[in-house]
Amino acid sequence: FFTPQLERLYATEELLSAFDVDTMAPEALLWQTGYLTFHGQRRIGARIEYELGYPNLEVAYSLNDALLKGLMGDPSLAEQVTLSAYEALVRADTTLLRHHLERLYASIPHDWYRKNPITHYEGYWASVFYSHLAALGLELIAEDVTNHGCIDLTVKLPERIYLFEFKVVPDEPEGQALAQLLAKGYAEKYRGGGLPVHLVGIEFSKRARNVVAVDAVTG
Repeated sequence: FFTPQLERLYATEELLSAFDVDTMAPEALLWQTGYLTFHGQRRIGARIEYELGYPNLEVAYSLNDALLKGLMGDPSLAEQVTLSAYEALVRADTTLLRHHLERLYASIPHDWYRKNPITHYEGYWASVFYSHLAALGLELIAEDVTNHGCIDLTVKLPERIYLFEFKVVPDEPEGQALAQLLAKGYAEKYRGGGLPVHLVGIEFSKRARNVVAVDAVTG
């Protein structure tokens, strides 16, 4: 499941009414357990579609904290890597951020990848990255819309703003992630706000199962 979608999901009444745990959709389970709530509705023909999202920041933090600890399999390690992420972002230290991410992804058990093509999908890498930042209770905007496309992830701190783009490469870094941020002019949306805007392109290797590039510029 692409966890950034938890900020805004759409579901029908039929989907949300499902109670069979073996076949229940994630959004139905999360709504029934209170992790998601109604943010609106619209009628499409004869059916009603509901917009779902987190009830508040505290719930977003709680759910993603649980997801991260479950994914990493070591709650104490999850706490450590989460705190080091915040330190890297506050200091705008790209080297520290890369070391942090390498440690984060290296901590995921190799059993997660066996007979599983999950590492081929950008959504998997982005989900892990999103959930571990959401576990900090930071202000995040997934698939942040601009007039030229969508920024994969925007992170707002009191002292600076980060725009992240993710790419999956077969092996070696290709520079595509940062190139897209620059080519699309994504920083324009946040210029003029008085805060530095950092564009960060992150590339993941299918073979290495880890980060192979963290390229950044201040826009």
